[in-house]
Amino acid sequence: MPNKKRRKWKPWRLLLFTLLLALLCTLGYYVFSIYSFAGNISGNDNRIGDATFNPKYNNEEYRPPAWEGTERVNVLLLGADARGDDSGEPLRSDTLMIASIDPVTKKAHLMSILRDTWVKIPGNEEGRINSAFTIGGPNLAMKTASDLTGIPIQYYLYTDFKGFISLVDAIGGIDLEVEKDMKYKDSADGHVFDIDLKKGMQHLDGKTALQYVRFRHDAASDFARTERQRKFLTAVAEKMQSTQSIVKLPSILKKMQPYITTNLSLSDMLKLGSLGLDAKAQGITGVQIPPEELVVERRIGGAQVIGVDKTRLKRYIQDVFDGTQNGSPGSSESGTGSGTSPSSPSTGSGSGNSSRSER
Repeated sequence: MPNKKRRKWKPWRLLLFTLLLALLCTLGYYVFSIYSFAGNISGNDNRIGDATFNPKYNNEEYRPPAWEGTERVNVLLLGADARGDDSGEPLRSDTLMIASIDPVTKKAHLMSILRDTWVKIPGNEEGRINSAFTIGGPNLAMKTASDLTGIPIQYYLYTDFKGFISLVDAIGGIDLEVEKDMKYKDSADGHVFDIDLKKGMQHLDGKTALQYVRFRHDAASDFARTERQRKFLTAVAEKMQSTQSIVKLPSILKKMQPYITTNLSLSDMLKLGSLGLDAKAQGITGVQIPPEELVVERRIGGAQVIGVDKTRLKRYIQDVFDGTQNGSPGSSESGTGSGTSPSSPSTGSGSGNSSRSER
């Protein structure tokens, strides 16, 4: 029998096979990275790391509503002071924001809740809204924010100083216009968290970005700080949508993983990720809660706090969603950066005791 000749692969076929193999390996790596990330940060037991909260806040009454995928989705972003873990103090929610996206219109809103807003905390007495997290963890924080705003909050995402720094460094930093010189010495932590920024266009890495979003040592205090936070997170969202960040996604997720906790499942993350890509970062509307025109300065137990008419606030938020009340892309609707806002009340957790100025 004549010997059969082996079929030689033509160069273009070999190249095509190599490209397909590389593509499959890359997709596999991306899928593995996302599964690993989701598995390590997801949880529904109302825990943050080693911190546990009263089990009653994990029962049906305090669990967040489900998201079916067709209605507006709202995520409570909790930025905590990492010093709570290191010093033996309870965890504190240094920042409370609600990211809201309408899956029909693809419009996104980023709402900052002033942390000294005085509210009724479900199952407890009245207190500053940031104390809800300290008392009952993410479940109670979500319910308290939902009761204040009148919108269902299905998810939360928690991180701390270290997580914020890791995220910003992982995406290569952010170029941002710093609107003023910012300087503050924080001796309580051995000057680790001192703030020293110069006015002008700056490339902010993780540590300098943390300085930017924490600064509140001026006349506008927390009003201006929350506006800067919205401005910065909008810039982060825009960069995360860039091709470069998408290519680096596995590396970004790996660096962020140790510092994030959420109740988002893998399928929730995939749905939200797809929705987030459709909602362009440049179109994010920033909103301050409560807006300046609804702020009522009050004094409780000798401490200054922020009061608000909940009925008027809920109507205001719905008007913002409907487009009949103007917010402004990437910032607050109330012009908080001008220094004309009322001075921010002293900070604290729950009862009216003041806390460190730059928490």
